[in-house]
Amino acid sequence: MLPIRQVEMFLQNKTPAFQEIVLELRNIIVTVAQDAAEVIRWGGLSYFHAGKGGIISAGICQIGIHNDHVRLEVIHGAFISDPHRLFEGKQKYKKFVRIESYENAPWEELKELISSAAKFDPRSTVK
Repeated sequence: MLPIRQVEMFLQNKTPAFQEIVLELRNIIVTVAQDAAEVIRWGGLSYFHAGKGGIISAGICQIGIHNDHVRLEVIHGAFISDPHRLFEGKQKYKKFVRIESYENAPWEELKELISSAAKFDPRSTVK
């Protein structure tokens, strides 16, 4: 994981409300994917299994900050079980969950999605 100072620098121009969401998502990721590598890419934070590949091939999830919401993005979301129907997105594989406020975020369900994403092996879909 990145040093907290680097994450704070990344978040310094974001609203306190969005900072709170990002930091909570980061805490969940650390809990369910203890081996996750963290990098700042594409204007957000990306998490992946470094020993298994890169940001996409071994991707767990990304945290994207938009004008009116934070997104938890899952590059292999189409392959992840979503029993609570939180995923949005029209891309073939990548899906996301829109989080507009800390108070209304479905934290337990997000933890389930992140845990599933961390366990998913994209090589299992190759025929």
